Amino acid sequence: MTKLTVRDLRRLWKPHKIRLQDLQPDHPTNIRFHRCCSWMDQSQELIEATQHDQALINQWIAFNALYGQWDPDRNDPCGDRECWKQFCETILQLDQSTEIGATLLEHKQLVMKLLDDEYLSRFFWKEPSQRRARQSRKSRFDAQTWYLEQRWLMILEGCMERIYLLRCQLVHGASTYGGKLNRTSLKRCVMMLDRMLPAMMKVFADHGADRDWGLLCYPPLK
Repeated sequence: MTKLTVRDLRRLWKPHKIRLQDLQPDHPTNIRFHRCCSWMDQSQELIEATQHDQALINQWIAFNALYGQWDPDRNDPCGDRECWKQFCETILQLDQSTEIGATLLEHKQLVMKLLDDEYLSRFFWKEPSQRRARQSRKSRFDAQTWYLEQRWLMILEGCMERIYLLRCQLVHGASTYGGKLNRTSLKRCVMMLDRMLPAMMKVFADHGADRDWGLLCYPPLK
């Protein structure tokens, strides 16, 4: 599969952009897509410069632009994990051309490496030990069955959980900038998002333009 660039994605979105603008200036779905592209564009430059710490943060911000929702009762953004899991489920439901499944299949080896990495496992970090490390790799063996049964949501969530853990380590100061200990894990996470985000955005553009994606966080005010 050929990976779509940000320019490709913007071109794909343009008819929807014009149509949605006619319905509502500053349409929230347009803003989501625009914000996502802006951060993805920067992340791709950072990947080329092998600045993987910043690249992963930018990639997750791009993803967050798509899934983030506002809680009107609390007047605050909804919880991250709840939102991105719901987004993954919705985007797979919309994926009539199996873009996500094809991407996960094409990069199966990378998926398996992510699932086999105990340092990306929440379960492992609750009580770091060799026993927990072995147990944390169970998802890798489960994923063999998930692939056979085409349970793309289980695979996608498993990958995103591990990427999210490293994202949290970075943004909460639980990792050294440029640190040697997480270089392999970090590079794999960046590689996975570099393929998965364009696939998600293509599905978003092809089938999600008219869907209600929830209240937008911090809409632009004039």
